[in-house]
Amino acid sequence: MPKRLLQGIVVSDKADQTVVVKVERRFTHPLLKKTVRRTKNYHAHDPENRFKTGDTVVIQESRPISKTKSWVVVGNEFPA
Repeated sequence: MPKRLLQGIVVSDKADQTVVVKVERRFTHPLLKKTVRRTKNYHAHDPENRFKTGDTVVIQESRPISKTKSWVVVGNEFPA
């Protein structure tokens, strides 16, 4: 099974080798038929501390790296 890829915006880079990425998903409400936006924060591993707050990044799920980290930053844009 392929690993999931999510795109989001870095909201925090204060921790060493870790960034917090805000991922937004949109879906249609089943009853109201209105588009709803939901956001979730993911802690992702950034071994070289390359990404700063405000950057758009793509994260990929991985094995658990720590208690809260099970995602890895793979780059700025989706791979082809």
